[in-house]
Formats: sequence, C-alpha cells, structure tokens
Amino acid sequence: MPLEKPYLNIPGTILFDMDQSRLGYHLNQFCMSLMKPENRKRFLADQRAYVDEWPMTEEQKQSVLTVDLNRAMKAGGNIYFLAKLGATHGLSFQQMAGSMTGMTEIEYRDMMIAGGRSIEGNRVIGESGDAQAQNQPQGARTAKRN
Repeated sequence: MPLEKPYLNIPGTILFDMDQSRLGYHLNQFCMSLMKPENRKRFLADQRAYVDEWPMTEEQKQSVLTVDLNRAMKAGGNIYFLAKLGATHGLSFQQMAGSMTGMTEIEYRDMMIAGGRSIEGNRVIGESGDAQAQNQPQGARTAKRN
C-alpha cells in the first residue's frame, strides 16, 4: 500500500522521497560519474553517446542533454547529484537555481536576498502565487507535465 504524500500539492516542490530515489537511480549515478575528470571529458566530447551508456529513460537523457533541471528532478534526479551536471557545464549553484525558477542568476540572487518567495498564493497547487507553474516563465511547459 503506497504511503500518503500530502506534500505533492506544494507548488514548485519536488521532494526526493523513496519513490523519486528509485525512479532516478541511474540518472543520479550518471551524475556521480561526472565527479571523475575523465568522465566529464568524455561526456562533454559526445554527450549523447555518454548518456546512452547509462540505463536511463529517454526522458532522463533529454533532461540531461538540455540541462533542464526541473525536468530531471521530475524524472527522479536529486539536486545534489544534478549539481555535478551543472558544474560540468560551468554553472554555479546559484545559476542552476535561477534557471529552475525561470530567473537570471542576478534576479534569483536578489529575490533570495529580499527574503525569497512569499508564501502568499503558494501554499498549495492552484493558487495565484508567483511559485505556481502557470506564473513561471517555464510554467506552460511545467504545467503540462503535472
């Protein structure tokens, strides 16, 4: 019997739980492989060939090839593993977080310095807050997969 997951209704949030861990096992192992310089070099030389060496789903592979971190997280990626992918592409964690919110690095930094997003309108999916998928620059794409 599956566990109840009331946290699935929080907008803009993917919790890395047991099911996500199972789903993303190979994706996260791929990311960990990027810890080795020789693997980073091979990956950057021919990204498609390198991801095809891993038993990931095509959805996971596409999320890697397009560096779509939101898509990767929905496909089971853990942000701490995905940080290896970002670093391989020369991205800071702040740049990665900005890309996940549809903001530039500077916009994201400024938002966080100002206290982050307001909880108003962002308590559950379907409200009108700025964290809701429909209010994000990538929202149309994200909302279709919810």
